[in-house]
This record gives sequence, structure tokens and C-alpha cells, in this order.
Amino acid sequence: MDQSAEHKQIFHNLRQVADAVHALFGPNSEVVIHDLADLQKSLVYMRGNVTGRKVGAPATDLLVKLIQDGPEHKDYFHNYKSVTADGRCLKSTTTIIKDSRGRVVAAFCINLDTTAYFNAIQALLPFIHDLETGIYPSKENFADSPSDTIKALFVQAVEEIGVQPSAMSIEEKTRFIEKMKQSGVFQFKGAVEQVATLMDVTKCTVYNYLKKIS
Repeated sequence: MDQSAEHKQIFHNLRQVADAVHALFGPNSEVVIHDLADLQKSLVYMRGNVTGRKVGAPATDLLVKLIQDGPEHKDYFHNYKSVTADGRCLKSTTTIIKDSRGRVVAAFCINLDTTAYFNAIQALLPFIHDLETGIYPSKENFADSPSDTIKALFVQAVEEIGVQPSAMSIEEKTRFIEKMKQSGVFQFKGAVEQVATLMDVTKCTVYNYLKKIS
């Protein structure tokens, strides 16, 4: 295949890929092909339009820099931020396409307008975050058994004391059992035995602490 025929095939293939990418990402996307034989009017194919350009537009500053950097540098730049003339933020990617001889032929570029996604995130944040203190603290664990609920309440009480049971002082263990009682854990059948096992103490020890705080 001669060079002219090869270049024609390259642009044919790129147009097919551009159509597929735009079909996937939809109206918030723009896929363009640049013919780098003429930087003055390099944009030769577009699907979608988020930048306001038209076919016949010149190469961008980034594209010129990529070409100028030469073969010793990378021939792509992925997932970078770009901004439209009206201030919308885009997520963009640019890839240089070469022929079988290693000569620069084209650039394949994708621009995704992220404005709608950003606005959607902002609208959803109040439902998943405490806007004053950050992510909502975990207040509920969905258990499959009473044992799971007991363990969850045990872990929460340990976090409140700030010391693992094996390292707790007598006073801390007393406060710990008090917190466990206040949480309602001992309403569960077998809770005393499970708490004792988790604390690595005897059941009688837990009962003694319960008597102490009653």
C-alpha cells in the first residue's frame, strides 16, 4: 500500500472509531480528528460539539507542542483538564497517530463536558455527606443475627472508650460495660456471654461490672 492509500485508510478507520466513541458517550462528548499535514486547518472531522469549533479549525496549542516535542517524547496526553471559551470544564485526551513509517499523520481527540456531572455530584452531596463535618458517621449496621448486632455495639463502645478491652483499666472497663448497658445490648439473649468472650474475661466478671454500675 502506497503512502497516500495508507493515510486514506488511517482517516477512514479514525472516523469509524470517532463515531463509535461519540455514540458511547453521547451529547456531552466531542470527538475530533486532525490532519496534521496542515496545522492551519487541521480539524477535518467532528462528532458532537462541546468546544464550539468547526471543521477547518486550526491545531490547538497542546497539539502543536506534542508534535514539536518529537519522537523522543510521548505521543499522547490523557485525562487532562481543558476549559471552553464560556468557562465549562472538560476532561480531554489527545493521541497522535502515526503511519507504518513512524511519520505523524493525525491526532485523535476526545473532549467530555463534565459540567452536568459536576452539577449532579453537587446536588447529591447533601444526601451522602455531612456538609459541616464530612462523611456521615456510621450509625447503623445491618445485622443478619443478634450476634452481629451485639458485636457492632461492642465495637462502637470500644471506639468510644478509645482503648482495646485487654488494655483497659478497671475504671475504663467499668465505663465500657456502662456504655454497653446504655446501648441496650444486654437486652439480647446471650449478650453477657458474648461480651465476656469479646473482652476475654469470664461471664462472672461482666456480671460483677453490671452490679457495680447498677
